Amino acid sequence: MITIKTMTQDQASKLKEIDRSEHIDLIYEMHKGRVVETFKNHECSNWSEDLLKEIQERYLFELSNGGIAIGAFDGESLVGFGVLAHKFRGRNKDQLQIDLMYVTRNYRRLGIGTQIMNELSNEARKRGAEYLYISSTETKSAVSFYKQNGSQIAEEIDEELFTKEPKDIHMIRKL
Repeated sequence: MITIKTMTQDQASKLKEIDRSEHIDLIYEMHKGRVVETFKNHECSNWSEDLLKEIQERYLFELSNGGIAIGAFDGESLVGFGVLAHKFRGRNKDQLQIDLMYVTRNYRRLGIGTQIMNELSNEARKRGAEYLYISSTETKSAVSFYKQNGSQIAEEIDEELFTKEPKDIHMIRKL
């Protein structure tokens, strides 16, 4: 049975339990405001030590500054997590960002990501946000997940996030 609960800073080391690997068949790129598909056929590997360290640092930064992490656990094993960033974004400062969102490979397409996203959405509403801002990896699986959960391409792009990850697909979800 999967349990969804708030995570703590002390659980940053558990992020290594997530198998982020996946086969990537399509990626999306933005061209003049339109999403364009590009065929890819490669395997995305699991975390490298450097990438895991970067993810753990982002996790700790957000939690230490008022963000929140929601985890999905199968027993004691972390099988999915999402982080709601602390900083309000957008012209009207009414958006909170999903900073990190992963479900381990063998647990995908079971509704775990949707449960995590719903919990993050509820928390964002409680904090006064009207939208979730999502800087999604450009993979078909990630973009499709966010679209299936009510997100659409953002008309207003957050420049700070675009500069950090210019290949990401920037999306927004009305709460």
